[in-house]
Parts: sequence; structure tokens; C-alpha cells
Amino acid sequence: MSVTSDLHLKSGPRRWPEPRAMLTLIKPHTWFPPMWAYLCGVVSVGASPSDHWFLITLGIVLAGPVVCGMSQAANDWCDRHVDAINEPHRPIPSGRIPGRWGLYIALAMTALGLLIGYQLGPWGFGATILAVAAAWAYSAEPVRAKRSGLWGPALCGLAYETLPWITGAAVVAAGAPRPEVIVIAVLYGLGAHGIMTLNDFKAIEGDRAMGLRSLPVVLGPKRAAKVACWVMAVPQIAVIGLLLLWAKPVHALGVLLMLGVQLSAMRVLLRDPEGKTPWYQGMGIVFFISGMMIAAHALRTVGA
Repeated sequence: MSVTSDLHLKSGPRRWPEPRAMLTLIKPHTWFPPMWAYLCGVVSVGASPSDHWFLITLGIVLAGPVVCGMSQAANDWCDRHVDAINEPHRPIPSGRIPGRWGLYIALAMTALGLLIGYQLGPWGFGATILAVAAAWAYSAEPVRAKRSGLWGPALCGLAYETLPWITGAAVVAAGAPRPEVIVIAVLYGLGAHGIMTLNDFKAIEGDRAMGLRSLPVVLGPKRAAKVACWVMAVPQIAVIGLLLLWAKPVHALGVLLMLGVQLSAMRVLLRDPEGKTPWYQGMGIVFFISGMMIAAHALRTVGA
């Protein structure tokens, strides 16, 4: 039994959340992808940061700490029974966030997100509503999209990458982004499906026990890893092709180089998917998001 568990038994059940556990619940390490995607959206329309610093700062805070943090709290609350099997040390199953506090935190952050989103105008508010709805649809009944290894990662990828990208572009441009911007944002959101599939490797035992049909559960680790790699790579190939079509060969080469590094890392991943997934998430994904920013820079003058 752990020291934390011993202390918990000696002092009795907690009535109030542990402050450090509240921070753990909203998982700061997950905030970066939507924040980065929002910045990509800003860059893709050629906006000047100095002219839009308030909208950019507010959007980054909304995309990362608030909405993404809320989605993590909602997911942990809805997954508390699964986490009791997979990761009993997490804040809710460990008792460091007692009772229904996990739900209250997720609901309070939902309200905060909508309040902040309202300050970003119609496009920002509309996107916030979609993001909040996607977060709850992913985790909560009756939708609980995460039960599916197809629709769950797709919803996450689009919500983490596509939606904040389009939002950043629309907010600073005060209107609908150009079609080229939307297409690239959607492609990177689809590629993120593979990244989200890799996240499911750590929860195979609990997902199987609770009836969640993630790709690692349905296909097995090796086949699921192959699917994830293809799903990450093919949209980036499409991005390279479009950049060439739009007369952006230097940027296309940059994305190709980023993809080349990922392909090398994927070869390592496929040798031992369960063991190497944390390594790939810490290394390979960096080059995925670097390609995003290269494509965003290319879009500044495409179709303008």
C-alpha cells in the first residue's frame, strides 16, 4: 500500500480536493496541442500579433488551460471506474479529489470557458460551444464517443487541432477563413486521430474490462499501431501535395522533412508499440506539430 493510501486511511475520507490533485486533474501537459493549433490559425491568415495581442492571448488561454483542462476533468470524472483499474493513483480514484468534486470542477470550467469564449465574438463563442460539446460528447453518456476506436479519436483530433486552428484564423480575421486554411486544418485534425489512438495504449486492460472498443483493444497493439502510423502520415502527404499545387515548394519540402523524421520514429514504434508509445509521443509528435506551423506560414499568401 502506498504512503498516500496509508495517510488517506489514517485521516479518513477527504471532504475537499487536494490543491495539487486539482492541477493534476486538468493535466497541463495536454494543453499545448490546442494552444499551438490556435497559433497556427493566427499565423495562417497573416495576422500581426501586435495588432491582435488581446484576442491571441485570450484564445490561447481559452484553448489550453480552460477548455482543454475542462475536457480532461470531464474525462477523468466519466472514466473514474476505468481509471480505478488502469491508473488507481489518479486524483479521483485515489480519493485526493473526493465525492463529486471532479464533476463540479468540470462544470465550473465549462461555464468559465463559455464566458471567455463570448469575449472572442461570434466566431470565438460559436467555436467554444462546439469545443465544450465535443468534450462532453467524447466522455459522457449517452454519446460517450470514446467507446469507439474510430469516432472517439476522430472527435478528439478535430477538437484538439482543427477547431482551434479555424478559430484562431476566424477570430483575428473577423470572418470565415479561406478554404485553403480550412482544408489544411482538417487534414491535421485527421492526422491527430493517430496520435489519439496512441493515447489508448496505456489503458488497454481497463478499456477491455469496461467494454470500450479502442483500436488497441479491437485490433491488438501491433495492428493498432500500424493503423495509427498510416493515419498520421497520409494527411501530411496530402498537405505536401497541396503545398506543391499552391506553388509553395520550400514549405512542402519542410513538411516532407518533418514527415521523414516521423517515419523513422514510426519504425522504432512498430517494433514494440506498447513499450515505445511514450517515447514516440515525446519525440515524433514534435515533428508533426512543427509541420503544422510550416504549413501555416505557407498559407499566409495562399489564396489571399
